[in-house]
Amino acid sequence: MGSTKTMITAVSKKPRSHHKASDRSPKQILPFHHRRCIIIKDPKHRGEWTELVFMSRVTERRFNVSKPWGDSSRYDCAVERHGHFLRVQVKSTIARQFNGYIVTIKSGYQYYTRRQVDFFAVYVIPEDVWYILPAKIITILRSNFLLAPRRHPQKYEAYKEAWHLLTEGCNAESQPAAGQAAKRRKDTAHDASRG
Repeated sequence: MGSTKTMITAVSKKPRSHHKASDRSPKQILPFHHRRCIIIKDPKHRGEWTELVFMSRVTERRFNVSKPWGDSSRYDCAVERHGHFLRVQVKSTIARQFNGYIVTIKSGYQYYTRRQVDFFAVYVIPEDVWYILPAKIITILRSNFLLAPRRHPQKYEAYKEAWHLLTEGCNAESQPAAGQAAKRRKDTAHDASRG
């Protein structure tokens, strides 16, 4: 019986670590807003993963998000709020150049148009930074462009983590829709009074 007690005591004691979280060097503790950089080598898999990351981030911001069936659409995701949808083309980059990262804006040999896409969401993977770019400023480009998250000032700095633009885009869509509905009601009432 004495040997059983000794065995239980020996099993229940766990070796204690002498290191506290506060003893770790600053290099070992990542800032709360940065993810560990994950580089997926295969471009197709990296693109699919980037879309999943985007859908997660936009859902955190209380949008509904949908994925079109198949690969024939020119946008990757639709974000929705209050019944208004925006078409988003999701891109990512790991290609360093100068003090930034190169973003390719063509799909195959075709450029995007504003009739196909409302926004571009570009993920600079090594920096864990998103750029939310309106289609009107990207679709006019006919070459790749550079994003430099660490450079100040930079051309696209206003669009860095600019998730509010999606909210404003959904709200802007609601005003014309309301105006068109009011115009239809007015035209219907005018036609009824004439008939």
